[in-house]
Formats: sequence, C-alpha cells, structure tokens
Amino acid sequence: MSLNLNDKKAVVAEVSAKVANAQTIVVAEYRGIQVGHLTQLRANARTQGVYLRVLKNTLARRAVEGTAFADLASQMTGPLIYSISEDAVAAAKVINDFAKTNDKLVVKAGNFAGKPLDKAGVQALANIPSREVLLAQVVGMMQMPIAGFVRGLAALAAKKEAETTAA
Repeated sequence: MSLNLNDKKAVVAEVSAKVANAQTIVVAEYRGIQVGHLTQLRANARTQGVYLRVLKNTLARRAVEGTAFADLASQMTGPLIYSISEDAVAAAKVINDFAKTNDKLVVKAGNFAGKPLDKAGVQALANIPSREVLLAQVVGMMQMPIAGFVRGLAALAAKKEAETTAA
C-alpha cells in the first residue's frame, strides 16, 4: 500500500520528532521473520520505551537528514526495522536480545550520540547494564566503606567485651 504525499510528510514528521530526542538508533534487517515474532518484538520494545517501526528507507533518510544520525543513511538499504530510543542502551538491547533468539533478525548498524556503530558496536552497547543496575552498583560501592567500618567497630566491641568477661 503506497502512501500519498501528506501521509509521507506525516511519517517523516513523526520519525523526525522521535529522532530529535533520541540518543540511539539501531537498524536491523527483518527479512523472513514471522508476524507473531515481530509482534513479540514490538511488545518488548514498548515495555522498554523504544520506538520500533518498519519504514520506507527514503522516508527514514529524510527523517535523519541534518541530525547527528545522518551518517546512518548510507546503511539504510533493504527491508529494515528501525529502533529509536531516548535511553542510551534500550534500542540496542531490544534488538540484540531478540536477535539472539531469532537468527532472521540481522543487526546492520546503529548510531549512538552521533557515532556510527557496526554490528559489534551495537552488541557492545546492548551489553551495558541498564541505568537502574548501574545506579544500584554505585550505591553498593558507596556503602562498602561504611559497612566495613561498622563491621570493624562491631569486631572491636566484641573483642573488648570478651576481654572484660575474661578478666
């Protein structure tokens, strides 16, 4: 089904709005994937806050034109699904996790904050822990010295108590 000019302008405007706020875009070839699996991928993307859409490549090129993601236009060939996210790793994580279970989804390229990524770069970006996990790790590291100090004081108190009861 072809789009008329007004529909094309609306699609470009919608995608341009998403790209304007995005940190990461990942493109993957989806040739041969069953509809049920694509529906599952879209559901996963929605839960992660990722904008996932199959677009005509010419419309996608126009949407990224003049942005930090303009270098990605050279990779926009073939049947592609576009994953766009404001979170730095969410788009890569959704596509990479799905590609692990479905070999028909092939990661082509990506772009993170204006820096082009190849397949290996997208996989490396996807393996970075989420923001919540990183924050939990930082808090844990901040608590370690305090917890060690408290355990030392408790051990010292127990030692003093053992000395007084022995005397």
